Amino acid sequence: MLYEIQLDFLTIHSWKAYYTGTTGLSQFPEFVALNLIDDQLMGYFDSQTNRFKSQFKWMEDNLGKDYDDQQTNILQGHATTFKVDATTLMKRFNQTQGVHTNQVMLGCEFDDQTGETNGFNQHGYDGEDFLHLDLKESRWISPVQQGIITVQKWNKDTGNTEYWKQYFSTVCIEWLKKYVQYGKSSLEKTVSPQVFLLQKSSSSSVSCHATGFYPSEVKISWMRNDEDHDEDVDLGELLPNEDGTFQKTSELKVTPEELKKNEYSCVVEHQGKTIRKTLTDDVFFQCNSSGSFPIGIIVGVLVAIILLIVIGVVVFKVYQKKKGETETQILLSSLC
Repeated sequence: MLYEIQLDFLTIHSWKAYYTGTTGLSQFPEFVALNLIDDQLMGYFDSQTNRFKSQFKWMEDNLGKDYDDQQTNILQGHATTFKVDATTLMKRFNQTQGVHTNQVMLGCEFDDQTGETNGFNQHGYDGEDFLHLDLKESRWISPVQQGIITVQKWNKDTGNTEYWKQYFSTVCIEWLKKYVQYGKSSLEKTVSPQVFLLQKSSSSSVSCHATGFYPSEVKISWMRNDEDHDEDVDLGELLPNEDGTFQKTSELKVTPEELKKNEYSCVVEHQGKTIRKTLTDDVFFQCNSSGSFPIGIIVGVLVAIILLIVIGVVVFKVYQKKKGETETQILLSSLC
């Protein structure tokens, strides 16, 4: 059974930068950079191609043909700095070899209905939190002993945190709004999700899989006999699809006996629309008869694996363009 219900939905725009430095992966670039606007890939660089490549025509139309060259020069410098940081971090963690990553995600976001803004600068190493900037407290924080040296150094520089507060509240937001305006036609598109109910066997968990939706904000929940049900539910991570849309899965652990005695429904909310699918023998038969999952699941997982690797360590600064317009330049700061 399929229902659609209209709901109010808030839109939050975001600009994010992901940088990754890796060691011990001979077939993977030592340095990779991604810029995302509203969770769509805006630009890409890696140390093997040694070039930055914009992903949208509107970028060239509005930012100029030399934009890629400018970013290439900046990111080539980052690749060099990442080698230095890799050595520093391995020494701090008493490591001499192996696969390791130093990471960061930083950026800003704003709610175009409430006007609320937010900024974030989060560093990681080998998949664990290394340090982050607390904008409310105006200080850097590290949950691990190996990050204390860097935190103490950066916190002594009082201009450091003040710069970041100003950057995230003004410069980053201003450029985010420009990017959103430049790419309005492609960024403001809305694609509703397709929803599948999947079960490998009568005794296995039931998966509610939403795929092919854009933008990325989505909520998946379960109901039992028309009441909210959150027991034995495992919500998966948001994953990208190859075509720029997204997918997400929620698993419900339930016994065959409970399925027979109760009516379970999966509810997917996206961009003011709610899709509700109720578990029936029909649905299970259709999903099981093909013997395979929708291709979007497979493709999305492969793409997500790449994106999970591609994260890095950076610090942003601001420079003045010759024309007098403020631009964002990405300059790497050593963790030493």
